[in-house]
Amino acid sequence: MAQALLAATSVEAQTVPANTLPDLWRELGACVRAPGGHAGSELTIVFSLRRDGSLLGTPRITHSHLIGGADAQKAFVAGAIGALAKCLPVKITDELGGAIAGRLLAIRIAGRRGERDA
Repeated sequence: MAQALLAATSVEAQTVPANTLPDLWRELGACVRAPGGHAGSELTIVFSLRRDGSLLGTPRITHSHLIGGADAQKAFVAGAIGALAKCLPVKITDELGGAIAGRLLAIRIAGRRGERDA
């Protein structure tokens, strides 16, 4: 019985659309993960969302600090952009969608310093 309740609660939590900016960042933070094996690399990606939570336009990288050779750097950039793309469209309420539609948002994606490079 308790397992069924926990399962129902976790499914419900995943299907509730974000209604505030903290909700949106919590949802994106739980979904967007830096590619593994790139300790010390980081990107800031600026993007806009439509009212329905889908991507509007093309994301832009406004800051990068990339570690490693050219192939490793390209792999990190591709992985970071892919990580954001797989999390979109994000589930948001109509109210939040109306407030953020077309506005610039920025997310920082960083490889963990404590992880081993592959």
